[in-house]
Amino acid sequence: MLVPLVLGSVVGTFAPGALGIGSFTTALFQDSALPLIGLLIFMTGTQVTGATSGPVLAHAGVALLMKSLVPASIVVAIGSVVGLDGILGISILALLASFDNSNGGLWLAFTGRYGDARDRGAYIASAVNDGPFLTLLFLGASGLGDIPLLALVGAIVPFLLGVLVGNLDAQWRDVLKPVPNIVIPFFAFALGTGIDLGSVVTGGLSGLALGVVVAPVTGALVYVGWRFLLRRGAKSGVGFAAGTTAGNAIATPAIVAAADPRFEQYVGTATAQVAASVLVTAILAPVLASLVLKRAGALDESSGTADAATGPVDEGRGTGL
Repeated sequence: MLVPLVLGSVVGTFAPGALGIGSFTTALFQDSALPLIGLLIFMTGTQVTGATSGPVLAHAGVALLMKSLVPASIVVAIGSVVGLDGILGISILALLASFDNSNGGLWLAFTGRYGDARDRGAYIASAVNDGPFLTLLFLGASGLGDIPLLALVGAIVPFLLGVLVGNLDAQWRDVLKPVPNIVIPFFAFALGTGIDLGSVVTGGLSGLALGVVVAPVTGALVYVGWRFLLRRGAKSGVGFAAGTTAGNAIATPAIVAAADPRFEQYVGTATAQVAASVLVTAILAPVLASLVLKRAGALDESSGTADAATGPVDEGRGTGL
Protein backbone atom coordinates (compact mmCIF):
# COMPACT_ATOMS: atom_id res chain seq x y z
CA MET A 1 0.00 0.00 0.00
CA LEU A 2 2.82 2.45 0.85
CA VAL A 3 4.39 2.78 -2.60
CA PRO A 4 1.17 3.78 -4.43
CA LEU A 5 0.22 6.00 -1.47
CA VAL A 6 3.47 7.96 -1.74
CA LEU A 7 3.26 8.05 -5.55
CA GLY A 8 -0.26 9.43 -5.28
CA SER A 9 0.87 12.13 -2.85
CA VAL A 10 3.69 13.12 -5.23
CA VAL A 11 1.23 13.49 -8.11
CA GLY A 12 -1.28 15.31 -5.91
CA THR A 13 1.41 17.74 -4.77
CA PHE A 14 3.31 18.53 -7.97
CA ALA A 15 0.66 17.91 -10.63
CA PRO A 16 -2.71 18.23 -8.89
CA GLY A 17 -4.59 18.83 -12.14
CA ALA A 18 -3.08 15.93 -14.05
CA LEU A 19 -5.72 13.46 -12.90
CA GLY A 20 -8.63 15.87 -13.16
CA ILE A 21 -9.09 15.49 -16.91
CA GLY A 22 -12.30 13.60 -16.34
CA SER A 23 -13.84 10.32 -17.46
CA PHE A 24 -12.22 7.04 -16.43
CA THR A 25 -8.85 8.61 -15.56
CA THR A 26 -10.29 10.82 -12.84
CA ALA A 27 -12.75 8.16 -11.69
CA LEU A 28 -10.05 5.52 -11.16
CA PHE A 29 -6.97 7.41 -10.05
CA GLN A 30 -8.46 10.30 -8.09
CA ASP A 31 -12.02 9.55 -7.00
CA SER A 32 -11.89 5.79 -6.43
CA ALA A 33 -10.76 5.62 -2.80
CA LEU A 34 -14.19 5.50 -1.13
CA PRO A 35 -15.90 3.04 -3.52
CA LEU A 36 -12.88 0.72 -3.60
CA ILE A 37 -12.55 0.78 0.18
CA GLY A 38 -16.29 0.09 0.33
CA LEU A 39 -15.72 -2.93 -1.92
CA LEU A 40 -12.90 -4.06 0.36
CA ILE A 41 -15.14 -3.70 3.41
CA PHE A 42 -17.83 -5.76 1.69
CA MET A 43 -15.30 -8.44 0.79
CA THR A 44 -14.01 -8.53 4.36
CA GLY A 45 -17.56 -9.16 5.56
CA THR A 46 -17.95 -12.13 3.20
CA GLN A 47 -15.05 -13.86 4.94
CA VAL A 48 -16.77 -13.67 8.34
CA THR A 49 -18.87 -16.77 8.94
CA GLY A 50 -21.01 -17.73 11.89
CA ALA A 51 -18.05 -19.62 13.30
CA THR A 52 -15.78 -16.56 13.21
CA SER A 53 -18.17 -13.71 14.08
CA GLY A 54 -17.55 -13.98 17.84
CA PRO A 55 -13.75 -13.72 17.56
CA VAL A 56 -14.08 -10.95 14.95
CA LEU A 57 -16.27 -8.83 17.22
CA ALA A 58 -13.91 -9.47 20.14
CA HIS A 59 -10.94 -8.29 18.08
CA ALA A 60 -12.82 -5.23 16.78
CA GLY A 61 -13.83 -4.29 20.32
CA VAL A 62 -10.28 -4.57 21.63
CA ALA A 63 -8.96 -2.56 18.66
CA LEU A 64 -11.50 0.20 19.26
CA LEU A 65 -10.74 0.28 22.99
CA MET A 66 -6.95 0.35 22.69
CA LYS A 67 -6.55 2.43 19.52
CA SER A 68 -9.29 5.01 20.06
CA LEU A 69 -10.96 5.15 23.46
CA VAL A 70 -7.87 4.85 25.66
CA PRO A 71 -5.69 7.29 23.64
CA ALA A 72 -8.54 9.81 23.33
CA SER A 73 -9.14 9.64 27.07
CA ILE A 74 -5.45 10.33 27.70
CA VAL A 75 -5.49 13.31 25.33
CA VAL A 76 -8.60 14.75 27.00
CA ALA A 77 -6.95 14.30 30.40
CA ILE A 78 -3.91 16.22 29.14
CA GLY A 79 -6.21 18.92 27.77
CA SER A 80 -7.87 19.33 31.16
CA VAL A 81 -4.45 20.21 32.57
CA VAL A 82 -2.77 22.25 29.82
CA GLY A 83 -5.82 23.64 28.01
CA LEU A 84 -6.73 23.66 24.31
CA ASP A 85 -3.27 24.96 23.31
CA GLY A 86 -1.85 21.52 24.06
CA ILE A 87 1.85 20.85 24.42
CA LEU A 88 4.98 21.68 22.41
CA GLY A 89 3.01 23.56 19.78
CA ILE A 90 0.59 20.68 19.18
CA SER A 91 -2.98 21.59 20.10
CA ILE A 92 -5.45 19.24 21.74
CA LEU A 93 -7.38 19.35 18.46
CA ALA A 94 -4.37 18.03 16.51
CA LEU A 95 -3.67 15.41 19.17
CA LEU A 96 -7.22 14.06 19.16
CA ALA A 97 -7.50 14.09 15.37
CA SER A 98 -4.27 12.09 15.11
CA PHE A 99 -4.67 9.67 18.00
CA ASP A 100 -8.31 8.56 18.05
CA ASN A 101 -8.65 7.01 14.56
CA SER A 102 -6.82 4.52 12.35
CA ASN A 103 -6.05 3.85 8.71
CA GLY A 104 -8.44 0.98 7.96
CA GLY A 105 -7.06 0.48 4.45
CA LEU A 106 -3.53 -0.06 5.70
CA TRP A 107 -4.82 -2.38 8.43
CA LEU A 108 -6.65 -4.49 5.85
CA ALA A 109 -3.60 -4.56 3.61
CA PHE A 110 -1.27 -5.67 6.41
CA THR A 111 -3.57 -8.18 8.08
CA GLY A 112 -4.55 -9.58 4.71
CA ARG A 113 -0.94 -10.66 4.36
CA TYR A 114 0.12 -11.48 7.90
CA GLY A 115 -3.11 -11.87 9.89
CA ASP A 116 -6.22 -14.02 9.68
CA ALA A 117 -9.97 -13.52 9.42
CA ARG A 118 -10.21 -12.26 13.01
CA ASP A 119 -7.58 -9.60 12.41
CA ARG A 120 -9.09 -8.46 9.13
CA GLY A 121 -12.56 -8.33 10.67
CA ALA A 122 -11.24 -5.95 13.32
CA TYR A 123 -11.54 -3.36 10.55
CA ILE A 124 -14.97 -2.70 12.08
CA ALA A 125 -13.09 -0.58 14.64
CA SER A 126 -11.89 1.66 11.81
CA ALA A 127 -15.47 2.00 10.56
CA VAL A 128 -16.39 3.32 14.00
CA ASN A 129 -13.39 5.60 14.63
CA ASP A 130 -13.12 6.90 11.07
CA GLY A 131 -13.81 10.59 10.58
CA PRO A 132 -14.51 13.25 13.21
CA PHE A 133 -17.05 11.27 15.26
CA LEU A 134 -14.90 10.33 18.23
CA THR A 135 -13.13 13.68 18.23
CA LEU A 136 -16.49 15.42 18.46
CA LEU A 137 -17.61 13.01 21.17
CA PHE A 138 -14.55 13.60 23.32
CA LEU A 139 -14.84 17.35 22.83
CA GLY A 140 -18.59 17.19 23.48
CA ALA A 141 -18.21 18.79 26.88
CA SER A 142 -17.29 21.95 24.97
CA GLY A 143 -20.76 22.04 23.39
CA LEU A 144 -19.87 20.71 19.93
CA GLY A 145 -22.62 19.67 17.47
CA ASP A 146 -24.58 16.50 16.88
CA ILE A 147 -22.88 13.29 15.78
CA PRO A 148 -23.99 12.21 12.25
CA LEU A 149 -25.00 8.69 13.20
CA LEU A 150 -26.31 7.93 9.70
CA ALA A 151 -22.82 8.41 8.30
CA LEU A 152 -21.52 5.93 10.88
CA VAL A 153 -24.21 3.43 9.93
CA GLY A 154 -23.35 3.92 6.27
CA ALA A 155 -19.75 2.90 6.94
CA ILE A 156 -20.83 -0.39 8.53
CA VAL A 157 -23.58 -1.42 6.09
CA PRO A 158 -21.20 -2.82 3.38
CA PHE A 159 -19.56 -5.04 5.99
CA LEU A 160 -22.91 -6.37 7.23
CA LEU A 161 -24.10 -7.03 3.68
CA GLY A 162 -20.85 -8.88 3.01
CA VAL A 163 -21.43 -11.05 6.08
CA LEU A 164 -24.91 -11.85 4.79
CA VAL A 165 -23.71 -12.78 1.29
CA GLY A 166 -20.77 -14.82 2.57
CA ASN A 167 -22.97 -16.85 4.87
CA LEU A 168 -25.66 -17.44 2.27
CA ASP A 169 -23.28 -18.58 -0.47
CA ALA A 170 -19.84 -20.05 0.27
CA GLN A 171 -18.86 -19.73 -3.39
CA TRP A 172 -19.02 -15.96 -3.12
CA ARG A 173 -16.50 -16.14 -0.28
CA ASP A 174 -14.09 -17.93 -2.59
CA VAL A 175 -14.71 -15.54 -5.49
CA LEU A 176 -14.05 -12.42 -3.39
CA LYS A 177 -11.08 -13.70 -1.42
CA PRO A 178 -8.43 -12.30 -3.82
CA VAL A 179 -10.08 -8.87 -4.05
CA PRO A 180 -7.68 -7.09 -1.59
CA ASN A 181 -4.64 -7.81 -3.75
CA ILE A 182 -6.45 -6.20 -6.68
CA VAL A 183 -7.97 -3.06 -5.17
CA ILE A 184 -5.47 -2.01 -2.48
CA PRO A 185 -2.89 -0.42 -4.84
CA PHE A 186 -5.62 1.57 -6.58
CA PHE A 187 -7.34 3.04 -3.54
CA ALA A 188 -3.96 3.69 -1.90
CA PHE A 189 -2.93 5.83 -4.90
CA ALA A 190 -6.26 7.67 -4.83
CA LEU A 191 -5.88 8.37 -1.11
CA GLY A 192 -2.37 9.64 -1.73
CA THR A 193 -3.56 12.25 -4.22
CA GLY A 194 -5.36 13.97 -1.34
CA ILE A 195 -2.17 14.33 0.72
CA ASP A 196 -0.28 17.51 -0.16
CA LEU A 197 3.39 17.06 0.71
CA GLY A 198 3.52 20.81 1.18
CA SER A 199 1.20 20.43 4.16
CA VAL A 200 3.54 17.83 5.61
CA VAL A 201 6.41 20.30 5.29
CA THR A 202 4.31 23.11 6.76
CA GLY A 203 3.60 20.93 9.77
CA GLY A 204 7.33 20.99 10.41
CA LEU A 205 9.07 19.07 13.12
CA SER A 206 6.00 19.17 15.37
CA GLY A 207 3.93 17.29 12.77
CA LEU A 208 6.66 14.73 12.18
CA ALA A 209 7.10 14.30 15.93
CA LEU A 210 3.35 13.78 16.27
CA GLY A 211 3.45 10.90 13.79
CA VAL A 212 6.53 9.42 15.43
CA VAL A 213 4.65 9.34 18.75
CA VAL A 214 1.28 8.12 17.39
CA ALA A 215 2.69 5.03 15.65
CA PRO A 216 4.54 3.34 18.55
CA VAL A 217 2.27 4.52 21.38
CA THR A 218 -1.11 3.57 19.93
CA GLY A 219 0.38 0.55 18.16
CA ALA A 220 1.78 -0.67 21.46
CA LEU A 221 -1.61 -0.25 23.13
CA VAL A 222 -3.26 -2.45 20.48
CA TYR A 223 -0.37 -4.91 20.80
CA VAL A 224 -1.08 -5.15 24.54
CA GLY A 225 -4.73 -5.85 23.76
CA TRP A 226 -3.83 -8.54 21.23
CA ARG A 227 -1.33 -10.17 23.59
CA PHE A 228 -3.04 -10.04 26.96
CA LEU A 229 -6.77 -9.64 26.23
CA LEU A 230 -7.05 -11.73 23.08
CA ARG A 231 -4.05 -13.98 23.86
CA ARG A 232 -2.77 -14.03 20.30
CA GLY A 233 0.75 -15.02 21.33
CA ALA A 234 3.40 -14.56 18.63
CA LYS A 235 0.88 -12.92 16.31
CA SER A 236 0.26 -10.05 18.73
CA GLY A 237 2.70 -7.91 16.75
CA VAL A 238 -0.06 -7.41 14.18
CA GLY A 239 -1.49 -4.87 16.63
CA PHE A 240 1.26 -2.38 15.80
CA ALA A 241 -0.23 -2.04 12.30
CA ALA A 242 -3.12 -0.14 13.91
CA GLY A 243 -0.79 2.65 15.05
CA THR A 244 -1.83 4.98 12.24
CA THR A 245 -3.72 8.19 11.52
CA ALA A 246 -6.44 7.89 8.88
CA GLY A 247 -6.13 10.00 5.75
CA ASN A 248 -9.51 11.65 6.18
CA ALA A 249 -8.47 12.81 9.67
CA ILE A 250 -6.84 15.70 7.80
CA ALA A 251 -10.34 17.20 7.45
CA THR A 252 -11.23 16.75 11.13
CA PRO A 253 -9.82 20.08 12.45
CA ALA A 254 -11.93 22.09 10.00
CA ILE A 255 -15.05 20.06 10.81
CA VAL A 256 -14.54 20.59 14.54
CA ALA A 257 -14.01 24.33 14.04
CA ALA A 258 -17.25 24.52 12.07
CA ALA A 259 -19.03 23.08 15.10
CA ASP A 260 -17.22 25.28 17.62
CA PRO A 261 -15.54 28.52 16.41
CA ARG A 262 -13.20 28.48 19.42
CA PHE A 263 -11.07 25.95 17.54
CA GLU A 264 -10.65 28.08 14.39
CA GLN A 265 -7.32 29.46 15.57
CA TYR A 266 -5.88 25.94 15.62
CA VAL A 267 -7.18 24.67 12.27
CA GLY A 268 -4.30 25.66 9.96
CA THR A 269 -1.48 24.28 12.08
CA ALA A 270 -3.48 21.25 13.23
CA THR A 271 -4.35 20.28 9.64
CA ALA A 272 -0.69 20.39 8.61
CA GLN A 273 0.35 18.39 11.67
CA VAL A 274 -2.32 15.75 11.10
CA ALA A 275 -1.24 15.46 7.44
CA ALA A 276 2.32 14.81 8.58
CA SER A 277 1.08 12.20 11.04
CA VAL A 278 -0.88 10.43 8.28
CA LEU A 279 2.22 10.01 6.14
CA VAL A 280 4.65 9.21 8.95
CA THR A 281 2.39 6.62 10.59
CA ALA A 282 1.61 4.98 7.23
CA ILE A 283 5.34 4.27 6.97
CA LEU A 284 6.19 3.53 10.61
CA ALA A 285 3.22 1.36 11.66
CA PRO A 286 3.74 -1.54 9.22
CA VAL A 287 7.50 -1.38 9.77
CA LEU A 288 7.06 -1.66 13.55
CA ALA A 289 4.50 -4.46 13.15
CA SER A 290 6.84 -6.37 10.84
CA LEU A 291 9.78 -5.99 13.23
CA VAL A 292 7.77 -7.24 16.22
CA LEU A 293 6.36 -10.17 14.23
CA LYS A 294 9.81 -11.05 12.93
CA ARG A 295 11.28 -10.98 16.42
CA ALA A 296 8.51 -13.33 17.58
CA GLY A 297 9.14 -15.63 14.62
CA ALA A 298 5.66 -14.97 13.25
CA LEU A 299 6.41 -13.06 10.03
CA ASP A 300 4.86 -15.77 7.88
CA GLU A 301 2.67 -14.75 4.95
CA SER A 302 1.08 -18.19 4.71
CA SER A 303 -0.52 -17.70 8.12
CA GLY A 304 -2.65 -14.92 6.64
CA THR A 305 -4.75 -17.52 4.88
CA ALA A 306 -5.79 -19.21 8.08
CA ASP A 307 -9.37 -18.83 9.11
CA ALA A 308 -10.33 -18.23 12.71
CA ALA A 309 -12.70 -21.16 12.53
CA THR A 310 -9.81 -23.58 12.19
CA GLY A 311 -8.99 -23.16 15.84
CA PRO A 312 -5.70 -22.18 17.49
CA VAL A 313 -3.30 -20.39 15.21
CA ASP A 314 -0.71 -19.06 17.64
CA GLU A 315 1.47 -21.80 19.04
CA GLY A 316 -1.46 -23.52 20.69
CA ARG A 317 -2.41 -20.52 22.81
CA GLY A 318 -6.12 -20.60 22.13
CA THR A 319 -8.73 -19.29 19.76
CA GLY A 320 -8.03 -15.62 20.39
CA LEU A 321 -11.07 -14.93 22.52
